[in-house]
Amino acid sequence: MRCAVVTLFPEMVAPVLGQSILKRAQEKGLLEVSVQNLRDHTFDRHKTADDVPYGGGAGMVMKAEPVLQAIDALRTRYRASHPETTLRVIIPSPQGRPFTQELAQSLAQDERVVVFVCGHYEGMDERVRLALHPEEISVGDYVLTGGELPALVMIDAAARLVPGVLGDAASAAEESFTEGLLEYPHYTRPAEVRGMAVPEVLVSGHHEAIRLWRRKEALRNTYLKRPDLLRDRELGLEDRRLLSEVMQESLVQVPVR
Repeated sequence: MRCAVVTLFPEMVAPVLGQSILKRAQEKGLLEVSVQNLRDHTFDRHKTADDVPYGGGAGMVMKAEPVLQAIDALRTRYRASHPETTLRVIIPSPQGRPFTQELAQSLAQDERVVVFVCGHYEGMDERVRLALHPEEISVGDYVLTGGELPALVMIDAAARLVPGVLGDAASAAEESFTEGLLEYPHYTRPAEVRGMAVPEVLVSGHHEAIRLWRRKEALRNTYLKRPDLLRDRELGLEDRRLLSEVMQESLVQVPVR
């Protein structure tokens, strides 16, 4: 997976990329992320990347040309070694389509260089969108200071789906949303914490019983916390039976197909 982050504040991005799984993924050569300082593509000694909006109004607007120059530089840089390289340009934006596990998988499998252009202030000159036709993706219905945190969220979510990034491939396969359900609860040592014991089934050594318990608890978590995920989901016979048990054990019921 190859990525680039175009930002006015590279110091917000680099420390996160140098930690934990993202760091190890880069060391293994499974993830490549470059951070491009947008001010390197400005034209005056003050490295001005924003200006007042035409028509008046509060705040400042990011200038178009530095962004377009940064994209041109990235395209030239990547094509120098791989002439067939194309860019997938993404602008994190509350106006975009919601970011999902499916979109994370799409990023993880994309052979293009995924470029995140991080906005700030009141946004970008509209001519960035007109020139680049980027994808706009939202990480939630709220407004943040800039696009750096959403870009890091998307990189992190996608990178862990790249084969070899996680130590155990099953980890990604069993996570919440991977197959439309929330994940089952986890426990570790010691067996009892402040009077709360690990469910007996998990220490039974009975693999089929453990599998069924985990599946049922995944359905329970989804049913209680995100019932909307179940309403349009086709369930197999086993899942329907387990969910029926969950519903009988619960005070709240929702319709399920």
